[in-house]
Amino acid sequence: MPQFSLTYHFPVQIYYEDTDFSGVVYHPNFLKYFERAREHVIGAERLQSLWQELQLGFAVYRADMLCHEGVEFADIIDVRTKFYFESKYRTVWQQEIWRPNGKKPAVTATIEMVCMNQARQLAPMPTELISFLSTGLE
Repeated sequence: MPQFSLTYHFPVQIYYEDTDFSGVVYHPNFLKYFERAREHVIGAERLQSLWQELQLGFAVYRADMLCHEGVEFADIIDVRTKFYFESKYRTVWQQEIWRPNGKKPAVTATIEMVCMNQARQLAPMPTELISFLSTGLE
């Protein structure tokens, strides 16, 4: 059984531009919200430093997403994120979108991320990053 991180919370305001003609969020936008939440966990400055100093970044290897119910204009959603290390190359992120007063998640996703160098080859995550992210493990 993998050792998951703590659950991180990231609020997102839903704007009209996020929706389709019916006022419901256009489904590809959920992937953007999940991406923002993962960036929030790692930190934009840390991601920028990895790229500029070590020429390392992350790419989505696999994404499985289920939309259980609609998210609507003016909602302030809670993107709940936890992750585990699959290997020194890969992290697996379990993410959920909750509507205000929701009884269950509106959207769920499992996102697998791999660490890559500028030549787009797999590269091990730096030990400093693993150590930093490990402080949030349960």
